[in-house]
Amino acid sequence: MRIEQHFSLERYNTFHLPARTRWFMEYAGEAELERILRDEYFQELPSLHIGSGSNLLFLDDFSGIILHSAIRGIEPVCETDDAVWLRVGAAEPWDRVTALAAENGWGGIENLSLIPGETGAAAVQNIGAYGAEIGEHIETVEAFNCRTFEKHAFTNAACRYGYRDSFFKDGRHDPYAITYVTLRLSKQPVFRLAYGNLKERLAASGAPLTVTAVREAVICIRREKLPDPDVLGNAGSFFVNPVVSQEQFEALKRAYPAIPSYPSLDGQVKLSAGWLIEQCGLKGKRRGAVGIYDRQALVIVNHGGATGNDIAQFAEDVRTTVHRRFGVTLKPEVKFIAG
Repeated sequence: MRIEQHFSLERYNTFHLPARTRWFMEYAGEAELERILRDEYFQELPSLHIGSGSNLLFLDDFSGIILHSAIRGIEPVCETDDAVWLRVGAAEPWDRVTALAAENGWGGIENLSLIPGETGAAAVQNIGAYGAEIGEHIETVEAFNCRTFEKHAFTNAACRYGYRDSFFKDGRHDPYAITYVTLRLSKQPVFRLAYGNLKERLAASGAPLTVTAVREAVICIRREKLPDPDVLGNAGSFFVNPVVSQEQFEALKRAYPAIPSYPSLDGQVKLSAGWLIEQCGLKGKRRGAVGIYDRQALVIVNHGGATGNDIAQFAEDVRTTVHRRFGVTLKPEVKFIAG
């Protein structure tokens, strides 16, 4: 177990904000996690469980306890002629999981390659890209209730996965600390190539259609469009793609015939947040140390020296501009953390 006081979180948020936490506690296994959760001092202070901070915006120093998992490992726990089940530690870097799957020809998560962050956080967020989501391939999630200290194994249905949403993001429930995620991957993959220019990139490569080929194409596209958070502070897509009614979409389509769209649940329509932002002329715009990435309008970047509040205010101005033009409200994908 690792316990630090007045700990810098700069390495634990991909905006590289110099926030600090009163306490930082890292556990190497479930027994250590349970000891922390049952500690009276832990129960008295506000706490937040994080991964690598690839989806967090710290507005200030955190006055409580930041909890972090050091549980690693990828273990096949079941295998049939058609599928394989992998039990993955919550702290395992997500892209290492996609790389291992591709090496073995196991399909399902190749479209999610190169998404930063750890596996436990990926399961909370229901990460997605190029028409795929991790929730489609999760069999179970093992987690501890941070208030009752009980361990639960959540089925896929119990996780209540939706678009960038899950049971674990719902503040009406007790908070949970995820320890392991079990994924079900296919030995006979069905590829999803309809999003973006993935199909065109694969055709141009001339390579046979394999899990590895799709993963490599996704990596190339992401590197061309998105900044490396180790070089330029960012949290990837800052906003989720908005979902509107069919009626609102038809009105927008009449005014903007080129507006891209994708079918969503219950007859609704998903729009491209990046397209809306770009149409407002905001792509590449910068104010002080904060700006929108010049290759992808959905990414807000810290050019160096920005505060969390600087980024939050810039994001709010983007939301206001988009709403004034299109009547569409953008929702942040990034989680704002106050002190």
